[in-house]
Amino acid sequence: MAVARTLPTDEAAALIDLVRDIAAKEIAPRAAADEEAGAFPRDVFALLGGAGLLGLPYPARYGGGGQPYEVYLQVVEELAGAWLAVGLGLSVHTLACYPVAARGDDAQRDALLPAMLGGDLLGAYCLSEAHSGSDAAALATTARADGGGYVVDGAKAWITHGGVADFYTLFARTGGPGRDGISCLHVPADTPGVAADTPEDKMGMRSSPTAAVRFDGARVDAAARVGAEGEGFPIALAALDSGRLGIAACAVGVAQAALDLAVDHARSRRQFGRPVGDFQGIGFLLADMATRISAARELYLSAARLRDSGRPFGTRAAMAKLLATDAAMAVTTDAVQVLGGMGYTSDLPAERLMREAKVLQIVEGTNQIQRVVIARDLLRGRDETP
Repeated sequence: MAVARTLPTDEAAALIDLVRDIAAKEIAPRAAADEEAGAFPRDVFALLGGAGLLGLPYPARYGGGGQPYEVYLQVVEELAGAWLAVGLGLSVHTLACYPVAARGDDAQRDALLPAMLGGDLLGAYCLSEAHSGSDAAALATTARADGGGYVVDGAKAWITHGGVADFYTLFARTGGPGRDGISCLHVPADTPGVAADTPEDKMGMRSSPTAAVRFDGARVDAAARVGAEGEGFPIALAALDSGRLGIAACAVGVAQAALDLAVDHARSRRQFGRPVGDFQGIGFLLADMATRISAARELYLSAARLRDSGRPFGTRAAMAKLLATDAAMAVTTDAVQVLGGMGYTSDLPAERLMREAKVLQIVEGTNQIQRVVIARDLLRGRDETP
C-alpha cells in the first residue's frame, strides 16, 4: 500500500514516484532470492546512482540532488520497504559522504564529491572496533604522521559494505588518548594495506556484507585528512546524528512492508465464514501496528525538519531512531503472528522482515545508547521543540 505523503515540492513528489517505480520493478522482486543467496546487489546501487539517488541531500554543485532531509529520508523509507539491504546501504553511503561534504575543504569537495555522489563510488563508515563499539572514543586504530602523510594500522569491526566499498571514511587516532586524539581520513579501498575479512554470517541482511576492515601499514597522503587533526570525533558524532535518521527511516519502511503484508492477509484469509481481520484480536493488532508506524514516521520527519532549518536535532534524531526501530521489531513480530503458520515460513517475507528489523535496534548506536543520549540532553536542558 503506497503511503500518502506530504511533500514540499512537485519535484519531490515526482522523485518519490520514481523511487516507488524503481522499488516495485527492479528491487522488491529480487530481494528474497538474493537474501537467500547472500548476493550483494552492486548493480542496484549503480542503478540508483544513474537515477541520481546516491547523493540526494548534498549540493547539486557536486553532483548531489540538493534535496532536504525531509525528502531524502522518505526515499530511504521507500527503498528499505522494498529491500532493507538497499535502503540501509543508501543510508550508510550517505553517512560515509558526510565528513567530506560537511567538513572537507574546497579542494577535497571538488576532487572527491562528484564521484562519491554521482554513483561511481560506494562508501563505508569505519568507526566501530571490536573492543570499542558503543565507547567509540576508545578506538585504537592509529594514523601515524610520516613523510607528509599518514600510515594507518588497526582494524575496524562490523563495517557495512566492508570489502565491497570503494572508499572508507575512517576514524583513527593521530594523537593521545580520548576523543581529542581522533582524526578523520578518506581512504580509497584500493590503498595498499587495506583489506576486508570474510563477511559475518548474520541472521538477516545477508545481502549487505558486514565485515572487519584491516589497515596494515596503509599509507595515505595529508590531503586524505578531513578537518584538522583531533577534530575527528565531533565529525563522527555529527555524522551519526544524521545517520540515525536514516536508520529510523529504514525501520519505518520495514515496518510498513510488514503491516501491508498483514493487512492483505487479514482481508483475504477467512475463518469461521469471515475475514480474520474482522476478529477483534487481529483488528486490534493491526491498529496498534499502524499507530506505531505513523508515530515513528512523524517523529523522524520532525527531526528532519529541524535539521533542514539549521536547528539542533541530535536529541530528536536519537528519539526517532529509538522509537522507529523498537516499533519495527514489534510490528514485524506482530505481522508474523497475524499470518500464523505462513508467517513463520520463508514462503512469505514476514519472517525475513522480522529478522531484518532486529539489526536496526543495534546499528549506529544501540537503543540503549539512544536512551543515554536522550536522558543526558534532558538533564542538560537542551530544547529541540520544533
